[in-house]
Amino acid sequence: MTSYLKAMRPEDILLPMPAGLFCKPGGFHIDPTRPVDKAVITHGHSDHARAGHGAVLATQETLDLMRLRYGENFAGTAQTVGYGETVSLGGARVTFHPAGHVLGSAQIAVEANGLRIVAAGDYKDVADPTCAPFELVQCDVFITEATFGLPVFRHGDPDGEIAKLLHSVALFPERGHLVGAYSLGKAQRVIALIRKAGYDKPIYLHGAMETITRYYERRGIALGELRAVRDASKAELAGSIAICPPSALQEVWSRRFPDPVSTFASGWMRVRARARQRGVELPLVISDHSDWDGLTATIVATGAGEIWVTHGQEDALVHWCTERGLKARPLDIVGYGDEDESDGTTDGKVDAKTAGETP
Repeated sequence: MTSYLKAMRPEDILLPMPAGLFCKPGGFHIDPTRPVDKAVITHGHSDHARAGHGAVLATQETLDLMRLRYGENFAGTAQTVGYGETVSLGGARVTFHPAGHVLGSAQIAVEANGLRIVAAGDYKDVADPTCAPFELVQCDVFITEATFGLPVFRHGDPDGEIAKLLHSVALFPERGHLVGAYSLGKAQRVIALIRKAGYDKPIYLHGAMETITRYYERRGIALGELRAVRDASKAELAGSIAICPPSALQEVWSRRFPDPVSTFASGWMRVRARARQRGVELPLVISDHSDWDGLTATIVATGAGEIWVTHGQEDALVHWCTERGLKARPLDIVGYGDEDESDGTTDGKVDAKTAGETP
């Protein structure tokens, strides 16, 4: 890459603002946290994809998911950008690359005056049959999330976690197993992993899971036979697996199931205290974000000389970078983490002392 020290400063291209990252030469924000004139959106989670912008650029799947959630008038105008496609916005060139997070998720590469900055959004570097795999993009500056930016977070093998679930189902055929999973990305990935493991019985869906899961199917993601919980009797739900929002695990809804086993698929389940706090009987460590090893490996592989860190455990990852001679800074942008891996009541951060508990 051309040395940005001889071209222009990264801050001359992307600048952290109260509404999020703002591209000065392009006149747009990336994943703005409040309505703006022009927004480039990395993926469909509601903490990144908000309604009310004048214009939105995103992948087809992300635009579709925004329509499903906010209605046809979620923005003034909407423009589809495909993976590998480059669009010119003012004095900047913008290219979308797969982020491997959820269906339609993208990294945003911004180029101006010989400098390339990649805003990765949320990403993961492991295989997922429900979305395009993460694509490594060489760059001068890499903007990484740090949701699980502490060494304690090593997610391990998702197939092994699904094996625990299926073992419990076989061990307790009279009980219903409720898998708490967020509605966009995690729910569909868990279903696909269950199918990969050879489970071919119907999987039941909480009503809140149906719209997005059916959209995944329309986009060609095979998930097997799915049934609505509301159409099943209590007897039918014995020995079943049902996918539901994490909040439903503690709600009256769960009484539809005979002696339910509560499970929760999340990277946070690596922390025992988090599982106990939520009353989870069978924690499943399955995340749609990169773990510590994934974050650090990706940072090195990009070849970037400067790292900007956002969305999670910023300080630990900044420290890791500076120890290795990389220029690094936290962005301290408020507003991310209210969906998917967080529990909806926090900003996705976790106390380092608590996280350091032996998992």
